[in-house]
Amino acid sequence: MTTYLSKELSEGLAAARLAGLKKASRLRVLADDSFYPVLRMWKDGFSVEASEAAHLRGLVDLYEGSRHLYQCLIVAAEEEGGEMRFDFKRHTAASETPPLVDYSREPDAPAALLVRPE
Repeated sequence: MTTYLSKELSEGLAAARLAGLKKASRLRVLADDSFYPVLRMWKDGFSVEASEAAHLRGLVDLYEGSRHLYQCLIVAAEEEGGEMRFDFKRHTAASETPPLVDYSREPDAPAALLVRPE
């Protein structure tokens, strides 16, 4: 039995693999007002389809659905199998509230302030 695959068949398998990764992932990258689907993500980086976003670099935002996860500074690492891999130079978790260490808070401050309409 031979393990040789024709060029057309191997390209078809690679395209099907990329389509499956795109469909399974909810992650996406926002750069220059455009979203790009993330195929895979790991501790030090992520990958996108090379034909769609090979030009990415710099500051980008990483989303899961509509939830903002990280603000990232990225650099392109390598292209392999139709995927462009990017490494994080830094990635900071996004928060919807300001950090408490940046603002002083009184120890007896109320949890919420309700104002009576006049």
